[in-house]
Amino acid sequence: MRITRLLVLIALLASACSSESSSSAADAGTDSGTEPDGGALEPKCNGHEALCERRLDEVAFPMTHNAMSNAEAGWSIPNQRFGITRQLDDGIRGLMLDTYDENGELLLCHVLCGLGKQPLADGLEEIKAFLDANPGEVVSIIFENYITHAQTAGAFDETGLIDLVYAHEVDAPWPMLGELIDANTRLVVFQETLPQEAEYPWLMNIWDHAGETDFSFAAPEDFDCDPNRGDPANPLFLLNHFLTTAVGGDPELAEMVNYDPLFIDRARQCEEERNALPNFVAVDFYDIGNLFEVVDALNGL
Repeated sequence: MRITRLLVLIALLASACSSESSSSAADAGTDSGTEPDGGALEPKCNGHEALCERRLDEVAFPMTHNAMSNAEAGWSIPNQRFGITRQLDDGIRGLMLDTYDENGELLLCHVLCGLGKQPLADGLEEIKAFLDANPGEVVSIIFENYITHAQTAGAFDETGLIDLVYAHEVDAPWPMLGELIDANTRLVVFQETLPQEAEYPWLMNIWDHAGETDFSFAAPEDFDCDPNRGDPANPLFLLNHFLTTAVGGDPELAEMVNYDPLFIDRARQCEEERNALPNFVAVDFYDIGNLFEVVDALNGL
């Protein structure tokens, strides 16, 4: 009799332990930081869930001026230290890129291709690889283009980026970041020259959608927030925050302007004067100074 009771007690204890273990496993699978299979959840909306329900024109993005021009790849007089892949991995979400046709070859370069160049398709493939690996991220490009719409579109077709582009109608409300992500239209593409054509609605004229500050300042005391290209009433605002040389960048100049309080003070000043959030905050040598802190502050994060 005692042996029977002992066996029953052992069975009850084993059942209780099994149930507790199953419950703990289920709880772990539904934790906010993991998926049911135990894998980590993908961060969404450029790493901040708070941005998911904000329209694109309600979000500030860190942007690199002449993003393709970088010391890592051996460019002369570069504007950045690192290439496109490293920039995106580090948190850059806006790229200013210059496109040229040199003897039939489509290139990313700046003013003189002898100072440095990269095949356009190679640069676009870097962006495609990042977006494929990071499905919760939205990226924008502003092309200073010296090639045609058709040439640009051909490069997007070749690299598969065409599947990720977003087409926006002038004067329509911008979608929320979460909507762009859910639709997998996570690449917003602008260019500076040539009018928008119906055949390529995703290749948008930046000045139909945005206004900017000047981009030619020689010293920090020259900074202002005055309108330059684009109608200041347009929903997007490009803040050019860099000092310029004739053909390239200079890290010593970035050291002068990329740090707070000058940086955040200018951004706030321009936000107030223009009554507009700086959506694209463009700098040289993004890894110097407080770019990401300034963008987070503008986003209220």
